[in-house]
Amino acid sequence: MFTGIIEEIGVLKRIRRGSSSLQLVIQATKVLKDVHVGDSIAVNGVCLTVTSYTVNEFTVDVMPETFYDTTLASLSTNSKVNLERAMSANGRFGGHFVTGHVDGVGTIVAKKRVENALYVSIDVPKHLIPYLITKGSIAIDGTSLTIFDVKENSLTISLIPHTQDESIIASKGIGEKVNIESDVLAKYVGKMIHLSTESNNDPSTHTMDLLRKSGFIS
Repeated sequence: MFTGIIEEIGVLKRIRRGSSSLQLVIQATKVLKDVHVGDSIAVNGVCLTVTSYTVNEFTVDVMPETFYDTTLASLSTNSKVNLERAMSANGRFGGHFVTGHVDGVGTIVAKKRVENALYVSIDVPKHLIPYLITKGSIAIDGTSLTIFDVKENSLTISLIPHTQDESIIASKGIGEKVNIESDVLAKYVGKMIHLSTESNNDPSTHTMDLLRKSGFIS
């Protein structure tokens, strides 16, 4: 589990490419301070497992499902990436609950500067639209953000100067791709409503059977 508060921007130093897999070696500093093999680090919002590390680099593997469902396959040597360690139980929780499981890939379609803010509009896959609300939470390339506006097939976020400096989103241009993770709470609610509609004529009736089917109880 992550918070969406980016700890540092890393640099991709080496890539080993398979037909539908990757091995990435990433240069970093902060996220290596207490790293262990098997730790989770979010790379552009994708939860990956550390397989080895040195004093200034760590290695992760990307499996086929992640290869096809995220932007990681489009990275190249010297690409900058957002990095965040898994959240600790004894620290402040500054963003929102981010799982590191990407729901879809969006495309930046517009950028506009307004005073100290940078507005970024992103076309999103149709299946994610039901989970988006104005002033709701969204993770873009692993960065916890508030949705500024929602249209038929796009959302707009507003980046404060700190986020512009401390994540890679502001440096991306129109046409570039981003990883999107919807708010996990919205997805649970959506799933329950869907199951309720399927199993009940009255969507407001939530039975023990519905909770069991939703995975909340065993």
